[in-house]
This record gives sequence, structure tokens and C-alpha cells, in this order.
Amino acid sequence: MSGNRDTDLIEVDIEGQSWNATRTWVEKGLPEGDRVEHVERLRGGWTSEMRRLRIIGPSGGHSLVLRSFVKPFFQQHAEGLLTREADILTLLSGTDVPAATLHAVDATAQHCDHPSLLMSLLPGSVRVDEDGAEQRTDLLARHLVLIHQVQVTEQTRPRSYQAWTSPERVRMPQDTGQPELWHRAVDVIRHDPPDYRACFLHRDFHPGNVLFTGDGDDLRISGIVDWVETSWGPADLDVAHCSTALALLHGAPAGMLFADRYVAAGGRLTADPAAHLYWRMLDALAFAPDAEKVAGPWRELGRTDLTSTLLISRLEDYLQELFNRYG
Repeated sequence: MSGNRDTDLIEVDIEGQSWNATRTWVEKGLPEGDRVEHVERLRGGWTSEMRRLRIIGPSGGHSLVLRSFVKPFFQQHAEGLLTREADILTLLSGTDVPAATLHAVDATAQHCDHPSLLMSLLPGSVRVDEDGAEQRTDLLARHLVLIHQVQVTEQTRPRSYQAWTSPERVRMPQDTGQPELWHRAVDVIRHDPPDYRACFLHRDFHPGNVLFTGDGDDLRISGIVDWVETSWGPADLDVAHCSTALALLHGAPAGMLFADRYVAAGGRLTADPAAHLYWRMLDALAFAPDAEKVAGPWRELGRTDLTSTLLISRLEDYLQELFNRYG
């Protein structure tokens, strides 16, 4: 690809929007003589546009990742989201959690075309296929335990978690054959949140935000991304979010097993089944009826089997299994 064409990809990218200011901002922060040679859109994102930037110059060649919020809704919240991610990446640099290194942030688009954050490129790729899913799930559980063990001070502690749905906001699928199941599920979250022991949460931990390298015995998690929602709250809520995603990706049994694997890896969950059910339902119902929005990035990664009908069926199976075990 020619140099001029690569420049065009940055200057005019999404729907003809200019990226010239963003490129200038990136290059001003690079060592003298370095420049952006090539840009490649990374697949699998939904809330933001993710790009891999190839940098060349006297210091050699390397890659960085640019996150930019271009959708109007997320631009409105970008300052809080990107500032939080910048703070968390700085905090995690002193831990064993495999997170990117922060390079720069322009959370209010003072210099960029859109609110943006620049960070190091982590090795590996997102894997959401069925092959190897069980082995990856074990690694997910172990790394979530590691995340929950991150120590913070009063100054570095993230904000308290925010619920992503409420009884008034849940809408059951129009073509559901189980309205009573949905009503029962919504009734669970009508109560006040249970008491909990708080810890450091990723808050959006699921297979789409984890990078893997290797195969078989060499399979490893090489990176965990998307720290814009990091919060302080119950471990059950992070476990719930990953469990829902696994249920949608691989079926209700996969979603039900994740909590057991988390505990087996050393994690701690509430001993009260009713309290655990609350957190699981609070997360699962946030996908109703819009599980389709998370399936879009998964389809880009090859999961074209995830039709709307299949997703709703799996979500309803998962709700029923939660009641069978905890309710």
C-alpha cells in the first residue's frame, strides 16, 4: 500500500470524517523523526473505533493502538471513560495483569478529531470460536481472580460500580414464548442490592476483551483490554458478566460453569445463593432484548452462527438455569 493511501486512511476514515488532527497529535508524541506509516482497523470493537498504527523512524519500527470514540453517545461520556482507562493502565503497570502501557490520552478531543487514547499493542488475538473454548474459559477464570486481587489506595480506587439495567428498563423479546420467565427474572432485581465485599473490578470482562496466544498446552492469555468501565464492587458482578457472555457464545452450560471455575481458581463469591442470583440476573437482563449489539463484533470474528433467534434462545435457557441452581 502506498504512503499516500495510508495517509488517507487516517485523515479521512469513518464516513468521511477527518483524522488529520489525530494523526498530528500522535506524531507529536513520538520520538523525533518517527511517523505513522500505516493504519489498520482492529475488529471486534463496539463502543469505540480501535486502530493499529504502524510507526517507523530512526528508532525502528513498532506498533501502537489508538482508541477513539466516534459515536455521539460515547463522545458525550468520553472524558470520564478515557480518563478512567488512562488512570487504570497506569495503576496496572505495577501488577501482573497483562494490560497495555499508556502512551497518551486526549479525553476531551482538545487536539484530536475525536476523544482518543494511545497505548501499546499487546500480542495475541481475540478468540471466540467453539474450538478450545473450555480451555480458554479456565484461563479466563484464573485471570479474573488476578484482577480482583489488584490492590488500590483511597486515591487509586476506581468509582463504585454502576448497574447497566433496572426493572423499568428491561424489555422482553417480542417473540418470546416464556413471558413468565422474564417477569420472574425482573422481579429478582426489584430488590435492593445485597450487601457485598468490594474489590477491584474490570467490569466488562468477557472473551471479546481478552487476547490469547498459542494453542493446546501453550495457550496463554497475552492481554486484557478495554478498561474504561473499571469499577469497585462485588466480584459476583464481574463473574456474572463473563458468565452471560459465555452463555451467549457457547450455550447456557458454559455460562453456568464459569462461577465454579472462578471459585476453583481461588476466587471468592457470596455464599448466599439469593445474593448471587441477584448479581447474575442484574447482568443478564442488561442484554435484553439487545444481545444483538454484542453479537455484531463476534460475527466479525467469525461467529456468523450467532443469529438473533439463537441469542434469545440461549439467554432464556441461561435465565432458567440460573433459577434452577440459585432460585
